[in-house]
Amino acid sequence: MSNNNQPGLLGRFLDVIERVGNKLPDPAILFFLLMIFVWVLSAIMAPFDFGETDPRTGETLRVINLLSGSQMAMFLANMTNTFITFAPLGIVLLAMLGVGAAEHSGYINAGLKYILGVTPKSLLTPMLIAVAIVSHTAADAGYVLVIPLGGVIFYAAGRHPLAGIAAAFAGVSGGFSANFIPSGIDPLLQGFTQSAAQIMQPDMLINPLNNYFFTAISSILIISVGWWITDRIVEPRLARTEVDGDQDDLPQMEKLEKHEIRAFWVATTVMLVGIVALFLWTIPGDSPMRSPDGEVTAFDAPIMMSIVPLIFLLFVIPGVIYGYLSGTFKSSQDAVGSMSKAMSSMSYYIVMAFFCALFIDAFGKSNIGILIALKGAGFLEALAMPGALTIVGIILLTAVVNLLVGSASAKWALISPIFVPMLMGIGISPDLTQAAYRVGDSVSNIITPLLPYFPLVVVFCQRYVKNTGIGTLVSMMLPYFFIFLVTWSIFLLLYWFIGIPLGLQASYTYP
Repeated sequence: MSNNNQPGLLGRFLDVIERVGNKLPDPAILFFLLMIFVWVLSAIMAPFDFGETDPRTGETLRVINLLSGSQMAMFLANMTNTFITFAPLGIVLLAMLGVGAAEHSGYINAGLKYILGVTPKSLLTPMLIAVAIVSHTAADAGYVLVIPLGGVIFYAAGRHPLAGIAAAFAGVSGGFSANFIPSGIDPLLQGFTQSAAQIMQPDMLINPLNNYFFTAISSILIISVGWWITDRIVEPRLARTEVDGDQDDLPQMEKLEKHEIRAFWVATTVMLVGIVALFLWTIPGDSPMRSPDGEVTAFDAPIMMSIVPLIFLLFVIPGVIYGYLSGTFKSSQDAVGSMSKAMSSMSYYIVMAFFCALFIDAFGKSNIGILIALKGAGFLEALAMPGALTIVGIILLTAVVNLLVGSASAKWALISPIFVPMLMGIGISPDLTQAAYRVGDSVSNIITPLLPYFPLVVVFCQRYVKNTGIGTLVSMMLPYFFIFLVTWSIFLLLYWFIGIPLGLQASYTYP
């Protein structure tokens, strides 16, 4: 446990992963290079007849040469519109405006500290994992607040602090796609899924909460399994690891002041009142929040079209209230500043989204995307694999790709244009494909040194055990990885077999 380098086959494997991952270009540049590749490939493939019928038009499918004069002219003329109409862009930025206000006012941090501060010792592990899962609603709160707090509260309770850090890391990162509360990751992934599905069916719409029921119930699985792994496997193994950090420098659990607790409960009460008011507004059959035919979950129902704005309001209102009552916000400039900080943290995403939008647009307009989908679907049909095996394959492939490309949005933007339409071709819905992706994307986060926050977690561990290294952390997190991978995959298959809805307006089959 004390070596900085993990020996043996696992250590060599992780070294290879780190070297290969570090040699990959930045995701924004990767999308730019892929766009160029699609251009060149479209010019090479355009003269050939691939013997496929375009399901959108019923005509022979031909690849469009994007390097022709007319196509290059259209590319330049439409570049601005391609970017500003990119589905995930506005959705993510609006959601993050609200989350940013709640995060920078201190409202989210206060809630996390309050819950952990009043938790009985016997329920410390499951509550810590639950709080870690809920922290996904704020972009980085889980990594910078909950994980170090895990070590603090375990140490204060007389337990091994590294076990607390491991449990929190498992909840924040290993259970990244499990959450009781809708968050920015839901509309972010939905936007890419919808864009990919429209390669096959241009008018297809995906609800931002198309996986919500699955991710919410998955929270119970991650909490239960994570609790068992922490208390039965990880912490007993840590019993022989001495806590040798400087006692004077060890972090302490900071308690909330009375005015902060009061501000938290006032803000939370206002949020709950707002939720109840929205519910009461939607109940009547003639509610303006329903569709013209009285449906609540129809795509044209205002309540469904307002999911992202509602996420914004349910965070920004309590965030601003908490900020003023706690003293974090002194003026309206502070409130606006909190949103500005949130937007500044999204600057890289905006750059990446620009190149990603151009790549996806080229991939779709060239017809290469739908050609790959049709050929791939035909290949999968010829293999005659059960649908369950195909879904497990998507989970495993995503877990491996996650070792090389850490960003959830970049990774899904990269592979969704291929796998979503391909699986649509064999009758698997985009909603189910996205759910499988979310499982694979989560479980391997905790063992890849390429995760941006991985070195930070090592530093948190070193506060308590000085010679902690990457190998120490990986070996500590491997039980979570393997058991999460197996149990969550089985859980998705059982969920599918029983037929429990994945989320709002979601299905398992296509069409």
